[in-house]
Amino acid sequence: MVEKAMIFASKAHEGMFRKGTDIPYIVHPMEAGAIAASVTSDKEIIAAAILHDTLEDTSVTPLEIEREFGKEVLRLIESDSEDKREDLPPEQTWKIRKQETIDYLKNKADRKEKIIALSDKLSNIRSIYRDYEKIGNELWNRFNQKDKNEHAWYYGSFTETLSELGDTAAYKEYCELVKKIFG
Repeated sequence: MVEKAMIFASKAHEGMFRKGTDIPYIVHPMEAGAIAASVTSDKEIIAAAILHDTLEDTSVTPLEIEREFGKEVLRLIESDSEDKREDLPPEQTWKIRKQETIDYLKNKADRKEKIIALSDKLSNIRSIYRDYEKIGNELWNRFNQKDKNEHAWYYGSFTETLSELGDTAAYKEYCELVKKIFG
């Protein structure tokens, strides 16, 4: 299932790049999968971590995910997918979308869903840290939300909402990187 997810995600994200870089986008879902695998051996969780952006950022449909990977993988992917509100500019909906993610993780998410979120957020914060070390505050200009303080609020909130995973090396690394970037 994990290998199948890797192939599926590679095709779905083909031609995509990380914001403001020439790094192929597929690096992020693969890294998220590796992080999930460091926390659990559950193949559905690892596959969902690899596939976590397919519904949100590609033309892949829920039906395709369910057909290929089953209902549980679909549920896990949907738990990490934002309502992008395509009819509005992303910079207008950024805070709402991020607050919805935080609220879901805080009030409704199970451990499996939190592993997916941690895998996604740790991969993101690693990338942010690498780029922040290179280009400093110029980094924030590549995002829909350009205010570093808003990113500090968002990424900082996961130290609380994902604290159930506090015994994992991935969570500890996440907290350390948040502290390095945002103080």
